[in-house]
Amino acid sequence: MLCKIKILTKDSFGLDTPPVKTSHPNMAAYLSRLHHISLHVSNVEKITSDLVSKFKFNLFATRLTDRSRQLAFRKGAAVFVVNERPTRGDVRLNEELEGTTEGYSAGPHRDNAGKYNQDASTKCLYDVSPHYSVDTVSNVCFEVEDVERSFKTLRQMGCNFLVPPTTVQDESGHVTYSVVKSIVGNVCHTLIDRTKYEGSFLPGFDVIEKDGSLNEEDISCPITHFDHITYACPRKTTHQVMRWYEKLFGFQRFFIESNEDVDEGFVVNQEGIGLRLTAMEYWKCSKAGIALPSVNKNEPDCKFVIAESLPEQGRNQVDTFLEKHRAPGIQHIGLYTNNIVSTAHVMAEAGVQFFSPPLTYYTEVGKQQEIEEAGHDPQVLAQHGILLDTDLHQDPSSQSTPSENKRYLLQVFTKPIFEEDTFFLELIERRGATGFGEGNIRALWRSVQAHMENQRVDSHGA
Repeated sequence: MLCKIKILTKDSFGLDTPPVKTSHPNMAAYLSRLHHISLHVSNVEKITSDLVSKFKFNLFATRLTDRSRQLAFRKGAAVFVVNERPTRGDVRLNEELEGTTEGYSAGPHRDNAGKYNQDASTKCLYDVSPHYSVDTVSNVCFEVEDVERSFKTLRQMGCNFLVPPTTVQDESGHVTYSVVKSIVGNVCHTLIDRTKYEGSFLPGFDVIEKDGSLNEEDISCPITHFDHITYACPRKTTHQVMRWYEKLFGFQRFFIESNEDVDEGFVVNQEGIGLRLTAMEYWKCSKAGIALPSVNKNEPDCKFVIAESLPEQGRNQVDTFLEKHRAPGIQHIGLYTNNIVSTAHVMAEAGVQFFSPPLTYYTEVGKQQEIEEAGHDPQVLAQHGILLDTDLHQDPSSQSTPSENKRYLLQVFTKPIFEEDTFFLELIERRGATGFGEGNIRALWRSVQAHMENQRVDSHGA
């Protein structure tokens, strides 16, 4: 039996949130896999060009109507759906959508739950088309076992649904979906059941026939799946976000560092850096046998990271994101690659700009040796600003040699990909390490801070 939680308070985001409980054995919605992530942008052509030519994603499905454009891009199991963000002149689309979703919040006894006007509620398919002032990544779509059940249970627990359960179909079958507002800014979650659908993607999309070369694995740029999603949140809101995802979707805490404080998270609060990171994951909490369809089955999960700034060290890039994005939201997404050196080289050649740490990073005491012991050349990593972090908690009983026993990860951040200085991407390659490069946080932080300072100086000069 599912535990019903009475809504008692409003949190600092202005949304209903369940009261604190120590445990919740059943979640309201069983998430089976991450299906896609949606972007809402004003310049579809630019993002399309960047994703294809620079980041080497393949455009594989489109939905083009007289009122909206949706383009789906795939790289391995990582799928982005780019939606054209409406301007104020496109207000009719949103007004019609609002008319279909009005009243689907916390009322537990609506008899018409699950009934809908299919034509109106699919004006912006599998998502909502928000009035938002800047480009944004605003929807993380999950496949679930039962959309109707999830809708009823989540609604009883106080969730606000922007789209009620809606069914769409074509000659390949049908899917049912709904859209729930999250506790984080403008982030929504589309919950979708496509078990009765045999098509390549989703009804309403035209799948583009690809030639044989696109079907082959891109060994020069081997991105396989989404590794993690990072939220930028206001101070002192991390625990509210964690509780919401834990109780409604079965997320569990993931410790970035083994000695991380349960309440405080992973904190860096020195040398001009004030940052708190807390991570959670969902796939281990769902029913047994469910895994993401990633190319590398050893890395099937997608973690969520909450970043908030600490006041002691002054203003930083989390604060900048909140100001320029005008709300909490998705700050960056980690793309998993099997070969970060090759992937970063191909992307840099195509025009992707990466943040680079100070060159002294590669010659710091111990860092050069750390890189070489992991089997890498510091000069090669330095070419594109790739950072390496070794997992310090090795298995002492291992009989392998020190280099073979090393667990480490490599990572590099791109510069913001929207006109606003908000959202960016990360490339990450894991060699046994499960964290987020806690040893690299200072170097990454300083490089991003330097970029922000340069942008501020340029804007003042202009």
